Amino acid sequence: MERDYPLEKVRNIGIIAHIDAGKTTTTERVLFYTGVSHKIGEVHDGETVTDWMEQERERGITITSAAVTCFWTPTYAGNDKNKKHRFNIIDTPGHIDFTVEVKRSLRVLDGAVVVFDGVAGVEPQSETNWRYADEAKVPRICFINKLDRTGASFEHSYATILDRLTKKAVRMQIPIGLEEKHEGVIDLLTMKAFYFEGEMGNKVVEKDLSVQAGIPGNLKTEAEKYHHELIEKIVEQDDAVMNEYLEGKIPDMNVLKKLLRKGVIANEIFPVYAGSALKNKGVQLVLDGVVDYLPSPLDIPPVEGTDPDHNDELIFRHASDDEPFSALAFKVATDPFVGQLIFFRVYSGTLTAGSYIYNPRTRNKERIGRILRMHANDREEMKKVFAGEIAAAVGLKDTITSDTICDEEHPIELDRIIFPEPVIQLRIEPKTKADQEKMGMALNRLAQEDPTFKVSTDQETGETIIAGMGELHLEIIVDRMKREFTVEANVGKPQVAYRETITSNAEAEGKYIKQSGGRGNYGHVKIKVKPMTIFSKEEIEDLPKNTKRANGFEFINTIKGGVIPQEYIAPCEKGFKEGLDRGVVAGFKIVNVSVELWDGSYHEVDSNEMAFKIAASMAIQDACKRAKPMILEPMMKVEVVTPEKFMGDITGNLSSKRGIIEGMEDRGMNKALRAVVPLSEMFGYMTGLRSMTEGRASFTMEFLRYDIVPNSVAETIIVARK
Repeated sequence: MERDYPLEKVRNIGIIAHIDAGKTTTTERVLFYTGVSHKIGEVHDGETVTDWMEQERERGITITSAAVTCFWTPTYAGNDKNKKHRFNIIDTPGHIDFTVEVKRSLRVLDGAVVVFDGVAGVEPQSETNWRYADEAKVPRICFINKLDRTGASFEHSYATILDRLTKKAVRMQIPIGLEEKHEGVIDLLTMKAFYFEGEMGNKVVEKDLSVQAGIPGNLKTEAEKYHHELIEKIVEQDDAVMNEYLEGKIPDMNVLKKLLRKGVIANEIFPVYAGSALKNKGVQLVLDGVVDYLPSPLDIPPVEGTDPDHNDELIFRHASDDEPFSALAFKVATDPFVGQLIFFRVYSGTLTAGSYIYNPRTRNKERIGRILRMHANDREEMKKVFAGEIAAAVGLKDTITSDTICDEEHPIELDRIIFPEPVIQLRIEPKTKADQEKMGMALNRLAQEDPTFKVSTDQETGETIIAGMGELHLEIIVDRMKREFTVEANVGKPQVAYRETITSNAEAEGKYIKQSGGRGNYGHVKIKVKPMTIFSKEEIEDLPKNTKRANGFEFINTIKGGVIPQEYIAPCEKGFKEGLDRGVVAGFKIVNVSVELWDGSYHEVDSNEMAFKIAASMAIQDACKRAKPMILEPMMKVEVVTPEKFMGDITGNLSSKRGIIEGMEDRGMNKALRAVVPLSEMFGYMTGLRSMTEGRASFTMEFLRYDIVPNSVAETIIVARK
């Protein structure tokens, strides 16, 4: 079976934004204009294609990223079938509690459309998503949406992109009119005006820039000014073209488009489009931009991985059907009809339904049952997938998010996706005996799907504790348990996921010796601990070979002369990690610790792996007690949007919550206040905010960092834990 679509005409893109910027509405327009859906579903009616979960439709938000395949012929190509492109689109959530969906989607996408609210501009989650896209080196085009809203300002929103995200953004379009007068857009590259006519704006009408076309005179002058800015930005991508331009020669349109594409793919230019998805204006031209400027799988560098058997050996795979098969599993989902689905992105080679794949993490082979191409929650069966495609597999039992699946003869392990740690937790218990067994299974399944959702047991009380990214996150988890797994549960109050850390250096010794006739146990280690230094990715790659880093933990092995045999080093590392799971101040997990194993001894007969693991655990607990341990708390980046008259009350209230006010700005008719506040002070904040502002203010909150808890607060936490 041959590939049904040329790779250069495939675009794997994501639509990302802050909550309520209009991602799902934009995606619905995309599906309508590309012919996937024959009517436009609206978020407020609960009828959208990509928000298909009951919880999404009830709340009017996106919770899980939905994958959709569609086809688009650019508006300027007419009916030329040779210009048709395939889009694999992922509509991601904007709410910070579901940030994992954005992070894992960006990892497997080649490009992204970042949607901004035309009134608010860049919002907190826009910054987080932009940072994730920077980490994944994903080329982006920007779409300033909602320009029909009262208070909309393209220039203000564009200025916030330059100010908070990147100086490399450049206007690709400017709007014709704003608010209720928003009629269309001017394309600054071609210097044409575009209007969107017909009931659903599906007829794109192109007009010359003239006053007769309904363009105000001052707008034409503005367009000419920004046109020159855009051309200057584009010619910077090629020295020869730039020299010609400086001599007065304007490059032709094909050269300009080629250079703009080169700049976008290299993340040197981020074109900014304008429109209103709800009012059906501008979306088709954004799709043209995806075709013209975002990369196909052939345009991105080969994917990099390591040889599972020789970890330091780098391997590269190109986007070609002829190379050995390699893919990354980026999402696990439970489908009520087919069971567990594993979403994966194919980087190289091909995969046929019924064949076997190799998982380097488990070192096992698994058989692929069926392969599906997903259209939100609908599916189409495929016999074979090719390089550059996104699909879902049925039948993989041991594959989890971030696993590589590959050809056994040519193994490769791709970089794993690093997910943020949960910041909030609550206790949960089944209501009845019958619910007990079902609850364990349900929580296990949900934790498989979502790497930011963790389940643990309190060793002292035996209670089940679930942890996640926020109150809404855990509320959705409990709701899904009830609806999908019919499990009724009693839920405790949300609690902060505190951490502990050390603030100075210390040394310790751990001995575990038990000898009582016959074979005994003997483990002996000497260690040094210090606060872990935070390095950049490049600096981490340059660390010595004897250094291993994981989330908040660094292990350095400097054992010389075999004083501890090599086979006991790994059990020591495991013992250190287990010792850090229970803190020395209040029992919270200890993080950001660097431990050096530098000496010890062993017994020819009595030494074993368990003895060294226990000795290591004892040593790290002792060392941490001596290293000035402190409690850490999650700090949240908070943004409150409020009418100006309530500003004094809100700033006073946030200051009383140990908040630090970082700045404020105009946001349409309102003020936006930015602050950093401890999560422990923010429970139930919405209720207080509503009563303070007559229900007219709103706020968003996302995790920023962990900070040391003040002594007075730490004492309260310690007492509460006892």
